[in-house]
Amino acid sequence: MIGYFIGKERPVRDVPLPVIVMLLVALAIQLYWHSQQQPIVAKAEDLPRPMSARAYVMSSFGEPVAAAKVLNLWLQAFDNQPGISIPLHALDYDVVTDWLDTILELDPRGHYPMLVAARVYGSVSVEEKQREMMDYIFYKFNEDPNKHWRWLAHAVITAKHELKDMQLALKYANALAEKATGENVPYWARDMKIIVLEDMGEIEAAKILVGGLIASGEITDPYELNFLQNKIRTLEEKVTKIRQDVDK
Repeated sequence: MIGYFIGKERPVRDVPLPVIVMLLVALAIQLYWHSQQQPIVAKAEDLPRPMSARAYVMSSFGEPVAAAKVLNLWLQAFDNQPGISIPLHALDYDVVTDWLDTILELDPRGHYPMLVAARVYGSVSVEEKQREMMDYIFYKFNEDPNKHWRWLAHAVITAKHELKDMQLALKYANALAEKATGENVPYWARDMKIIVLEDMGEIEAAKILVGGLIASGEITDPYELNFLQNKIRTLEEKVTKIRQDVDK
């Protein structure tokens, strides 16, 4: 039966000329239309400002922590848009910090926004953006030092090793020593100022600081006392060596 119908197909020459002309004109119009279309190019969308935290609470049926987790995932994935990948440093960090603030407002106990601030957005290769994110971490630390101390400690390291800005590192380390006084803050974080001063060549200042901490009697943790005693011995050796080099 199939062979019957195939055998009965009409040849092209039997198609009326007006029909052939109409088909060719339609094909030509279609080809011309396609040639005039702009190529489809993936275009990056700007990061929008977040809504209020209240709006997200309402949209999540009163589950702010769940809303915070969803927003965490959405924000971190924003740089990967369909057909294009946006460099993190190309994002507007003023808008990024608005999102981080909103997420922290939804989940005050969460640490994830500060984690991505320090280790994702703060690790880009653009110095200006790094400084902007380190300043944001410093600002949040001042709001709650005993909660955010670990992220400021990270900022000290970033300022020292990546930004090569020892004065900025000392500023952050000073804040840690003065404000992060909770029992949950380890001694190495509070004593980062000593390390920064030592690396800056301020050996005498570091030595005086260590000696003052030991003499104050405020340090009761045996591990911290051991650290400080070893550190002051190291500093005294460096001072002695410097003096010997000067006398030569």
